[in-house]
Amino acid sequence: MSDPRRRLSRPRRDGAVVAVLAFAGLTASFMQTIVIPIQGELPALLDAPAEDTAWVITVTLLSAAIATPISGKLGDMYGKRRIALCMLALLVAGSVVAALSPSVVPLIVGRALQGMGAGVIPLGISILRDVLHRDRLGSAIALVSATLGVGGALGLPVSALITERYDWHLLFWIAGALGATCFALVLWIVPVSTLRSGGRFDWPGAAGLAVGLVGVLLAISRGNEWGWSSPGTLTLLLGGVVVLLGWGWMQLRTPNALVDLRVSARAPVLLTNLASVGMGFALFASNIVYPQLLELPPAAGGLGLPLLPASLVLMPAGLAMLAMSPLAGRIERTAGPKPLLVAGSVIIALTYLVSVFLELEVWHVLVINIVIGIGIGLGYAAMPALIMRAVPASETGAANGLNALMRSLGTTTAAAAVAATLSSSAVQVGDALAPSDEGYRAAFLFGLVAAALCAILAALIPKPRPVPGEHPAVPEGRI
Repeated sequence: MSDPRRRLSRPRRDGAVVAVLAFAGLTASFMQTIVIPIQGELPALLDAPAEDTAWVITVTLLSAAIATPISGKLGDMYGKRRIALCMLALLVAGSVVAALSPSVVPLIVGRALQGMGAGVIPLGISILRDVLHRDRLGSAIALVSATLGVGGALGLPVSALITERYDWHLLFWIAGALGATCFALVLWIVPVSTLRSGGRFDWPGAAGLAVGLVGVLLAISRGNEWGWSSPGTLTLLLGGVVVLLGWGWMQLRTPNALVDLRVSARAPVLLTNLASVGMGFALFASNIVYPQLLELPPAAGGLGLPLLPASLVLMPAGLAMLAMSPLAGRIERTAGPKPLLVAGSVIIALTYLVSVFLELEVWHVLVINIVIGIGIGLGYAAMPALIMRAVPASETGAANGLNALMRSLGTTTAAAAVAATLSSSAVQVGDALAPSDEGYRAAFLFGLVAAALCAILAALIPKPRPVPGEHPAVPEGRI
């Protein structure tokens, strides 16, 4: 059987395709952090209660989680570049709506549209599989995967600088300009793929997944504020679980389902996705704990840095992820992606272990975050490669989208668990409450356990078994 990648319209410069897709991933991940510097000021800026302005953060998480698996399936069916362009168009539209928003409701709408741009990242990884020679695929996947951390790491200091000196609406005009630039570059540089599965889109499956995810993720992300035993939280959580169980039952009986659960249940795919939850948790735990530790005043047990210097301390972690991509690609070609995921998880676990016992100073946080960035860079390079070795060529977009959703589940759970831990351990410092040393240590232990579980699950991932009559996305030994 001939490799269907030979039927592609190949670009003249593969390096340009990789650069454009990496830039698109960086832009999409940048959207996740641009409002963090102003989230505490949003109630005053928008003349709205804090309960309402919290949706500015929450809605982006929800829309990103829903969009990634749906856009992946649409990409498999109708063309990955076409759907990536649609996601970028939504991102630009959301940026313009947010930039023009005078109140909280249009800002929430704009942020929801921005969150959908996250679907560009798994689509970009799947496009790489379609257009690149196997010798360049591992490094390219590592580079695009690294943009998940780079965009966020660069977004914090850039956003802090803009909000300190200019009107906050400028953040969204810049986001819109980045999105429009990405749209033009993808349209110009990225080739159209002929690898399409066709068929009819599973709209009931998309609706069921969206409803179930909204229930579960909303309960997890707002449980600390609403109360974990409150009727609203329990209704959303249990209702979301019931909807997802019913959705799974229907997916098994639906032709051309949104998610092929039989493929997802294969041991290599299932274990990789479960490990991804742990990796996402370990990453986001650090994104919550270390910024608080850096910015709290010394009297409250923190290190007393303003927002901009604290952001600059954290920024090298994203750059470390980027710097690891060439090395990750070389290791992948020789040893395969599984050792990368194991090594990355172990590195992260060791950094959390050091954080538990060390009396942290600013330079400690700088070094620890760089090492975490190295571990995340290795792990994020491995996960898409492991997925694509175990799924058919017609499922790469949907499979990568589901894997991105698993990472989002890990980050959402981390946000809730770490926030609850820090708030429950808070002590009175002057007129305010601040996390205690025990709270920080407990949060570090959460990250340690998540990274250790990720390493164990990664070590158990078996080699994918050939399925008769099925053309694998990336055959064994390709990356």
